[in-house]
Amino acid sequence: MQVDIKSINIKPQRNTFDQVARFTGNDKTASRYLEATIGIQSEVNFHYQPLWSKNRAIFDKRNTAIVMDDWYRLLDPRQYYYGAWTIARSKQQDGAERNFSFVEKRDLLENIPADLLRKIDFLLLPLRHVEYGANLNNTYMSAYGYGVSITQATMMCAMDRLGIAQYITRIGLMLDNGDTAALKKAKTVWHDDPAWQGMRELVENMLVTKDWFELFVAQNVVLDGLLYPLVYQSFGALLNARGQTGFAMLTEFMSEWFEEHVRWTSQVMKIAISESAQNKTLLHDWVQKWQERVAEALQPLVRATFDDRAQDELDASINQFAARMGKIGL
Repeated sequence: MQVDIKSINIKPQRNTFDQVARFTGNDKTASRYLEATIGIQSEVNFHYQPLWSKNRAIFDKRNTAIVMDDWYRLLDPRQYYYGAWTIARSKQQDGAERNFSFVEKRDLLENIPADLLRKIDFLLLPLRHVEYGANLNNTYMSAYGYGVSITQATMMCAMDRLGIAQYITRIGLMLDNGDTAALKKAKTVWHDDPAWQGMRELVENMLVTKDWFELFVAQNVVLDGLLYPLVYQSFGALLNARGQTGFAMLTEFMSEWFEEHVRWTSQVMKIAISESAQNKTLLHDWVQKWQERVAEALQPLVRATFDDRAQDELDASINQFAARMGKIGL
């Protein structure tokens, strides 16, 4: 008996969700990122008003002075939704684990000169407290922000910062052969060392900043934009020049993460700036305000780390940041 199997093509009535089609202006097949982002923000039918702010809704556009006609325009150029983000971070974590294993098996941290070891203890290990502050700040942005395209990205950033703090903690444990003495000393430095008090005050001021978009500028744009090049580029180069390549391997995740972090934050700023002259003026003022504070907080840390090259390294970081701001229109 002969059986003929025929196939037919069923044309879908639509290629994506209605809210995505309205956003893109057509019914073409959309990316998973757009379908997981556009139209997700809760806007109506809330069960209660927030007790902490009775004149606001739970998700309220007025929680920032920045005004956007469409908050979904603040798209992530990395196109991270939960699935894509977890896959990317899983691959990076595998690479980080290989690096940690390589350094540990070959005892690459055993012969670090005493002066460099003191600088690692002083500059790097207390940063785990800064990263935890960044975790709290990005969590706040997710709680009070508006528009899933930005709030899901800040939530992912919050978890990234927790991971970075844990990597710094692991480095501290490796430097002490599993003992916690270096981490305890770093906590004392964070609390009591005069050189760190400007940074600690800065982090604490960010924790009480009410406008979530200003906090985005302060934390993710300005502080990260000035701090990361100094620690993971300039300080890393100083160690590499002394033959300490293990540091670069142990902090490779931070360097890779910062590159994509810059892509995301710069794009958000660029879109917000292009929205209106009022936004541009406000963002310019916020960047200037926080840049002055961050530069002041960094000065004693840079002096203690780079000695006679301190001002040159700080100026290089500031110039790099200024060039980046110029490219986005500030």
